Amino acid sequence: MTYTLHRLAPGSYDLALDGKIVGGLVRNITAGGGVSGWQAELLDAVPSDQRPPPFEGVTHPFKSLEAAIAWLGGATVSEAVDNG
Repeated sequence: MTYTLHRLAPGSYDLALDGKIVGGLVRNITAGGGVSGWQAELLDAVPSDQRPPPFEGVTHPFKSLEAAIAWLGGATVSEAVDNG
């Protein structure tokens, strides 16, 4: 299983698994404009036995983009989604 992050806008990525969009990764911003972390979220709230690894829940928080990339098995980052 290979994850890829496709950048949509600063702080926003589609999360693809083996070429299929399965979720997103977004930067959380405080009211003052500071970065408070990142969150990965699956598109569908599927039962735990149907979630792709390493997702144990539908969402997962991170302190940094680098931590999210590592958790996703070293996901590659792409600047745009290929819409065919």
